[in-house]
Amino acid sequence: MEEYAEVLDGVGPRLRALRLTRGTTLTELAEQTGISVSTLSRLESGQRRPTLELLLPLARAHGQSLDDLVDAPETGDPRVRAKPIIRHGRTFVPLTRRPGGLQAFKMIVPPNDPPPPYEPRVHEGYEWIYVLSGRLHLVLGEREIDLGPGEVVEFDTRTPHVVANRGREPVEVLALFGPQGERMHVRRGG
Repeated sequence: MEEYAEVLDGVGPRLRALRLTRGTTLTELAEQTGISVSTLSRLESGQRRPTLELLLPLARAHGQSLDDLVDAPETGDPRVRAKPIIRHGRTFVPLTRRPGGLQAFKMIVPPNDPPPPYEPRVHEGYEWIYVLSGRLHLVLGEREIDLGPGEVVEFDTRTPHVVANRGREPVEVLALFGPQGERMHVRRGG
């Protein structure tokens, strides 16, 4: 039973991370699911235990199976079985299974996405992005930065920002996201 309690405790942060990844507000999610904003907020913060009645419409809204939504552990196999999530034309491949805390994703941004004029977004958290291929255009506050393969950027997501691809080829990045503002730390060997 302890294993089930741990899975249930992780559902709230996982729901919040999925909603933020989709760029959806609590109000929009409430409209999609028929679940009140206050109930959704309490679920995400862990103040309310998830029930099947609440999880089924949330799984449908997030485009996830129920097992994936609660991140039910597979027994005996430590491999992460990445199932791509497509949101607003972008592909997100989750590289971590642990709910809450730092989340790792491979993100593929299609060509000319989003098209100008840009609408900067703000949300809680801290993000680290490593460009694997293509050229990434980042609008961060008043600054505009173009990044190529091997370049890294990290920023507080409370700063108005846009992650864009202005090119003709897809851009592939690795992204680490800390929903509570955790910063990434790199250690050097001595």
